[in-house]
Amino acid sequence: MSMPIESMLLAVNLNFLVFSVSSDDMMGQSFASLVPTVAAAESAFGLAIFVITFRVRGTLAVEFLNSIQGSGPFSLGERIRF
Repeated sequence: MSMPIESMLLAVNLNFLVFSVSSDDMMGQSFASLVPTVAAAESAFGLAIFVITFRVRGTLAVEFLNSIQGSGPFSLGERIRF
């Protein structure tokens, strides 16, 4: 699930660099240096979710993925079937 976010961050990074070079401005290059920081934080957050899920459930099997769906205000009301 984090791979599409990573590819979007890389595309944004490339756009920052290209437009920075074409407009002869250093602002895009400074923003492009911040994008890997956001990507590293997102990867660390995803890894933390995997570690916590493994510690609580004891497994990372896809069959048990239905049990992590909550019942908050943004839930679907019924479980998603895989």
